[in-house]
Amino acid sequence: MTLDGKRVLLTGAGGHLGKMLRERLHGKVKLLRLSDISAMTPARAGEEVVVCDLGNEAGVHALCSGIDAIIHLGGFSHEGDWPTIHNANILGAIHLWEGARKAKVERILFASSNHAVGLRRRSPVIDHTAGARPDSRYGLSKAFGEDIASLYAYKHGVKGYCMRIGSCFEKPRDERMLSSWMSFDDFERLVHVGLTADYTYEIVYGMSRNTRTWWDNANAYRLGYDPKDNAEVFAAEVTGKVSANPLDEEFQGGGYVSPEFEGDAKTIP
Repeated sequence: MTLDGKRVLLTGAGGHLGKMLRERLHGKVKLLRLSDISAMTPARAGEEVVVCDLGNEAGVHALCSGIDAIIHLGGFSHEGDWPTIHNANILGAIHLWEGARKAKVERILFASSNHAVGLRRRSPVIDHTAGARPDSRYGLSKAFGEDIASLYAYKHGVKGYCMRIGSCFEKPRDERMLSSWMSFDDFERLVHVGLTADYTYEIVYGMSRNTRTWWDNANAYRLGYDPKDNAEVFAAEVTGKVSANPLDEEFQGGGYVSPEFEGDAKTIP
């Protein structure tokens, strides 16, 4: 299936990944509606630009009108206090999925995160069936997003494609990212699968075909994802760049684990 004729809403279009994906989708879909809380560059042919706070129910519902597929990158992209996470990531998700249901949107691609499972240890390898174990308020909001995607997929028929994104940058920044990194090219490939594959509800990992990995991504491969890049080519640049806090090196969530940590790590399976 191609992208021709698809009308796509991209939330978080003004962010790090949103700006990159906007360029890669431009001209490949019938309509690309771009939304963020802050101003974006002006619309080009085939684009619409709409400033909208995800906490604005009516505004979010309007965003969904006339759309076939949503790529939901929007929300607060780091750890934050409860009011911030609640408004942008939890209430925003409720507004988006309900708006999609009412507008008969076919599918939502959700930018989940490795932080939804960030309090899992780095061994053994886990797959898409691993349940959430968030490392932060941010990670919890991503676990909530996976669950609301499941509800709306199975009960309301809005297909859900949850991408547990690792570390999507031009190249890895530390040793941890040798396991979690995803190139921009591979992210585009993962999104293309989400826009075209036949599924009801799936969890996949947002990672390149890395030699080192904590995640079995066979489910993504089954759907058609074929990553071409490998973080290992950067190993010499980042080996030894690790956190000074041993907790951050023990669990998958890295630097999201140790802040505010008051529990006993030995009790975490």
